[in-house]
Amino acid sequence: MNPAARIIAGFGIAAVLAFGAYLAMPQRPASEARIVTLAGEELSVAGLRGKVAVVNFWATWCGACIKEMPRLVQSHRRYSGRGLETVAIAVRDRPEQVAAFARERALPFRVALDTDGQVSRRFGNIRVTPTTYVFGRDGRLLKRYVGEPDWTEFDRLLERALAAPGEIGL
Repeated sequence: MNPAARIIAGFGIAAVLAFGAYLAMPQRPASEARIVTLAGEELSVAGLRGKVAVVNFWATWCGACIKEMPRLVQSHRRYSGRGLETVAIAVRDRPEQVAAFARERALPFRVALDTDGQVSRRFGNIRVTPTTYVFGRDGRLLKRYVGEPDWTEFDRLLERALAAPGEIGL
């Protein structure tokens, strides 16, 4: 084996070992994240069991987040009567700006703040907004979207998750 191939193989092995060590590190799951809404209500992903939950990480300074928000509102309005719970968690943002945004746009779902980054870390150290998680009624993660979702796929996922158990084999 030539020296360049050995170096590349060494980097590959090191990357695999580093990834394995990362996976082995104890991390508190997202279900243990303490979320505080603008209204002062405390909730957690575990507390949303029994409903299909959409948890969206966003910010008032994020152009893509602002662009997707009307579509997130539309999905919430369309599916909330069937058991969908939506929580929008503002990250690295000022509370007064988040509250004004939520009020001006009459956001119909819970809005929370992650001022210290604790919630983002529990969800896998989120670095990109928007990031959206969809959880099934059993609390199992169904899908994570980084950036704006493909809304057709998003709606199909919600339809399947909200279907009565046994209808589609969930």
